[in-house]
Amino acid sequence: MTLAVCADVGSTYTKAAVVDLTAGVLVRAASAPTTVGTDVLHGLDAAVTAATVGLGVRDAPWYVCSSAGGGLRLAVIGYEPLVTAQAGRRVGLSAGAHVVHVAAGRLGAADLTALRASRPDVVLLVGGTDGGDADTVTHNATRLARARWRKPVVYAGNADVREDLTALLAAAGVPVTGAENVLPRIGVLAPASARAAIREVFLRHVIGGKRLSRGTRFARLVRAATPDAVLTGVEVLADTIGGDLAVVDVGGATTDVYSVLTPDERATGPGREVAGNLWRARTVEGDLGMRWSAPGVLRAAVEERLLTPGDADDLAADADRRATDPAFLAVDDTQRAVDARIATLAATVALRRHARGAATGERAGRDLRDVRLLVGSGGVLRHAPTPVSGQVLAAVLADHAGGWALPRAAAAVVDADYVLAAGGLLAQEHRAAAGALLRHHLRTH
Repeated sequence: MTLAVCADVGSTYTKAAVVDLTAGVLVRAASAPTTVGTDVLHGLDAAVTAATVGLGVRDAPWYVCSSAGGGLRLAVIGYEPLVTAQAGRRVGLSAGAHVVHVAAGRLGAADLTALRASRPDVVLLVGGTDGGDADTVTHNATRLARARWRKPVVYAGNADVREDLTALLAAAGVPVTGAENVLPRIGVLAPASARAAIREVFLRHVIGGKRLSRGTRFARLVRAATPDAVLTGVEVLADTIGGDLAVVDVGGATTDVYSVLTPDERATGPGREVAGNLWRARTVEGDLGMRWSAPGVLRAAVEERLLTPGDADDLAADADRRATDPAFLAVDDTQRAVDARIATLAATVALRRHARGAATGERAGRDLRDVRLLVGSGGVLRHAPTPVSGQVLAAVLADHAGGWALPRAAAAVVDADYVLAAGGLLAQEHRAAAGALLRHHLRTH
């Protein structure tokens, strides 16, 4: 066997997996609490040791992703809210970022104050199609330079002024990376270059800057933000099964939804989105989660008419308990049933929002009718008995009252072995092994 170690350093737990690259299968997995309070390497090494004991993997390569310390916080500054700012937001989400702020137009003093208050790790500066308006993005770059901005900036706007504006920012001491325009022309969204640049900046500046570890070893090990790795895994899985798929990841603080759709040639016609279509997309619902955001799940469920106000009141004490004590574990059938109920509501609302397009800014939403596979992820689904996790996903696929077109023939499976992140981490160097790993562990028969 040729073995590799894949690990995800999460906000709460660090998960490690040993993968046989020859067969494309998971050999062993283990987890340990993430040790943010001391040094994240303590938890990482503990998880890897537990996963590798007796396997003889001293020289095996490590592939690590991380969302510890809040992951990647991104602010987007665009030309106007419905086009370039929205395009930038979609690209930021696809890069695994938590988009904490979106500004549009010419930055003023109040805008800079709001930008600083959002505490971004990285700023994505966009604006103007190639050869189009350059005044607004030039103004915004100049404003950041004069404000002595010191957080990294990724410039992905009008290519005609890229060289001048990156030089302007660099001369002012702003760490800046240039990328191709995310919206080179109206209706064409080009995320790849900006996504790669954001990933590079995350690895070079953000991981070390979060002071998660005292030395440089952790920064050298990390290859991606966890959501970026997961989306890459989702993309590999979609290519492997040859069809549309969706993933709903129910976490403690957020519920993320990923979808990979087959490009529709009709989307290039007169009715196309001016901000372009992102056929491989991610949305983040910051008010939907099993612990920190449990009360938000109830509020959203009432708004969506999935719960009556009375039903929400009955669950309020349990939700508050989980928000107050995020380490809470359900140890009896009653509390496990509450967890399953909250998970069902969070997953259902998140899929509704993703499909409607409100979270992605797409006027027509995302057409999930051809989704062949729905994958459930997150600790609440991984640790639940198979009948319970199956019921959660079945409820999502039977949500006829949500105002979105349901998949016409979708199977459902839980990422019980947590291989999506591992597959994404391996994809660049071992794509065949990544595809085999995902196909083997996420098959539905």
